[in-house]
Amino acid sequence: MRDLIITLIIFASLPMIFKRPFYGAVMWIWISVMNPHTQGWGFAQSMPFAAIIAGVTLVAMLARPKEVRFPSTGLTWLLIAFSAWMCVTTLFAMGPEDPMEMLRKVMKIMLMTVVVSMLVRTRKDIEMLVWTIVISLGYFGVKGGLFTIRSGGAHRVWGPAGTFIDGNNEIALALIMVVPLMLFLVPLIASKWGKRAMWLSAGLCALASLGSYSRGAALALAAMLVFLWLKSQDKVKLGVLLLCMAPLALVFMPEQWHSRIDTINNYEQDGSAMGRINAWKMAANLAADRPLGGGFEIYNRDIFSRYAPNPDDVHAAHSIYFQVLGEHGYVGLLLFLALYVVVWRNGSWVIRSADGVPELEWAARLARMLQVSLVGFMVGGAFLSLAYFDVPYYIMVIMVATRLLVERTLQERAAQPRAAREKEAESVA
Repeated sequence: MRDLIITLIIFASLPMIFKRPFYGAVMWIWISVMNPHTQGWGFAQSMPFAAIIAGVTLVAMLARPKEVRFPSTGLTWLLIAFSAWMCVTTLFAMGPEDPMEMLRKVMKIMLMTVVVSMLVRTRKDIEMLVWTIVISLGYFGVKGGLFTIRSGGAHRVWGPAGTFIDGNNEIALALIMVVPLMLFLVPLIASKWGKRAMWLSAGLCALASLGSYSRGAALALAAMLVFLWLKSQDKVKLGVLLLCMAPLALVFMPEQWHSRIDTINNYEQDGSAMGRINAWKMAANLAADRPLGGGFEIYNRDIFSRYAPNPDDVHAAHSIYFQVLGEHGYVGLLLFLALYVVVWRNGSWVIRSADGVPELEWAARLARMLQVSLVGFMVGGAFLSLAYFDVPYYIMVIMVATRLLVERTLQERAAQPRAAREKEAESVA
């Protein structure tokens, strides 16, 4: 039944996409982030829904070129440059495993990120993208939070199988990122019960991230909440709420959870932590030896035997920073970091420019929450191999679209008095 419902929803959306290509962006984010077909048990699991949505969206863009606009911004060009550099490093990949499959996967994400950026034009579009991300991740967060409550925190929360976020660490970080987006939506909900439901959903997402038993996610959650408070316009109310709820959540979690989190203080005695450090040193040594990096698929015994301090302890990168460094060298890492520096500066510009402008209050609030979300990702990402996770790139798109809309609104406001003066002068003449 689930397979049939998902299939009907996707195929019913195709005429809407032809009518307005932006709906293709919405459907693509839903399919790529939530992966609803993985929740079925039959034919839907193997259906190429993402390819169908992408293909129809690209055809619709060609048919309706007036609804397509390339955002020529620094962030967009950096994204293209980073994508191009990954293609270059793949040409010189070390192997022995074939890197092309991973390159195709990453390029699909980068291509569709640019496509989404070309289709977002209005405040309604921006809010719809936020809603799509919130629904896609919030489903797993609410489900995971209720599971944590029901089990008393005794069992780990896991993500949907076969996706970027199938592991406990990965789903935890994704849920931390979605909490600020949920809080942005609260004032937009008219119903009092709807607002309460969104607050409850945010709390369940935070609880589910704790229920993952991820140590990196615990640090990311703490960093996100601190920055959320710093960015809040009502620090007293939010501070009281956090001071009341955080201790309750920690008391609720069982002793085994506290024992695992406490290993952060004794990481030298933890095999998993030392394995990550070994992988980080391998990536640094590889990048020092090969300026182009090793390309994709470098986490194998052959590469570790050349560059790792402990060649027998083969681990994934477990860090977005060392992942990019090892795979794409220092140039790749600089491009990757530049993306986050530029998106942060875009957010700061939006906050400065939109504050005090009544019709742009939503934009300043959104930019703050996007920055909070990125803080969670950048802290948690230091311990996870999620450099190509698509949600941060969609957040970048939303930030760029918000800045462009704010710029256009401010230009129109500045032009209004001049237009009024010109009209008055014409009437006098």
